[in-house]
Parts: sequence; C-alpha cells; structure tokens
Amino acid sequence: MAQLPGDAKGWRKLLRTIARATHNRADAEDLLHAAFVRLAEYRQTKDIKNPSAFLVRTAVNLSMDEFRHRRVRNEVASDAADLINIVDDGPLQSEALAVRERLKRVEEGLGRLSPRTREIFLMHRIDGLKYPEIAARLGISVSAVEKHVAKASLFLAGWVEGW
Repeated sequence: MAQLPGDAKGWRKLLRTIARATHNRADAEDLLHAAFVRLAEYRQTKDIKNPSAFLVRTAVNLSMDEFRHRRVRNEVASDAADLINIVDDGPLQSEALAVRERLKRVEEGLGRLSPRTREIFLMHRIDGLKYPEIAARLGISVSAVEKHVAKASLFLAGWVEGW
C-alpha cells in the first residue's frame, strides 16, 4: 500500500496540484480536507494503490460538484428574481368587479328596451351586422335601423351611468 506524503512539503504539493486542477486556490485546502475524509471512508472497505492520486481526483470531483450546485442555485435565484419583475397586465380585482357590475346594468337596461329596439341593437352590436343588412332582414328602412340603434345606445348609456 502506497503512503501519503506525511510532511509539509508533500501537503503543499498536493495543494498546488489541486489548485491547478480546480482553478481555485482559495478552496484547495478545504477540498483536500474533504478528500482526506473520503479517502479514510473508502480505505475502510477497499485498498488504495495511489492515495495521492485518489486525493487529487476526489478533490477535483468535489470541486465540480460544488460548481454545479452553485450554478443551479444561481439559476434558481435568478429565476426567482425574474418572477418579481413579471408585470400582470390583467385588470385589478376592483376593476373586474366594476366591469361585472356595469355589464349587469347593461343587461338590466337591455331588458327595459322594447323588443324590436333590443333586437336591432343586438343584431348590430353583437352579431356585427351593418345597418343595410339589418334593414334588409327586417324589411325596414336603414333610417329606422339608425333610429333604433341610437335610441338603444342613448338609453343604455344613461341607464348604466344612472342618469
């Protein structure tokens, strides 16, 4: 079984090797300590032929694992930061409630129109028919259609606004 370097010179050599392999001088000693722990655990069940190589390889693997974990944490953190900047273009709850109330008033107002005026108004506003098309379908003049739509529009505007 090969021996580990037991002197300070051997330790420094391992540190330099790990620092070069991981491009990280600051964490080289922490990585080497963690690799020693792994080596001690591994030696309980297996024989290590080259402990120095095992330490360097383990330190490099630990460094790569840490890099991956940091990258994932940074991605998650940036994703969370992005969520803060999302703009909701939808209406506020109070605005949606106001629109529902207004729509309810329009429905009530439609119920107060004469059946003929309501029919002509809905043909124009809901079905999207032009005045001449409505006139042809109902057998009335375009002028009559204009008057029904105007009457309904004026009434509903006043009804909704509470005039």
